[in-house]
Amino acid sequence: MDESTVLDALDTRILRVLQADGRTTYDALAAQIGLSASATLRRVRRLEETGVIAGYVALVPPERIGLALTVYINVRLEKHTESHKRNPMDAFKASVQTWPEVVECAALSGEMDYLLRVVVRDMTHYSRFIMDTLLKHPSVQDCKSSFMLERIKGTGAMPL
Repeated sequence: MDESTVLDALDTRILRVLQADGRTTYDALAAQIGLSASATLRRVRRLEETGVIAGYVALVPPERIGLALTVYINVRLEKHTESHKRNPMDAFKASVQTWPEVVECAALSGEMDYLLRVVVRDMTHYSRFIMDTLLKHPSVQDCKSSFMLERIKGTGAMPL
């Protein structure tokens, strides 16, 4: 669906149910929204094909698998000039894709260029990531870190 497409009430109900439990069966989903299983399946497939549903994942709390430290890192890149043979932003974006500690990266407006959400085992793992990976990247000029003390709210569900 393109950005101007409006979801109808049944699509919205399907998305609410799937965001709460992506493993629900089509029969259970159909019963909750008041359609037949086959009609529900058609709607879900359409939502998938149009990209409204981009995929399905298992949500894994990082602390349950030994990743006890979450860090938000603001990154400023070197400025691009005509003399550069490469684009620092392109080089950085490509590198971020290879760093497993980075679970989210967003381009920002304002003073910093990117915000990274990084999950690591402990302070030693964080220090190694900063010193041996992030700050050694040729495009990175500066970074500032903030450590998550407590997760107040965390959801992947979109407000519908």
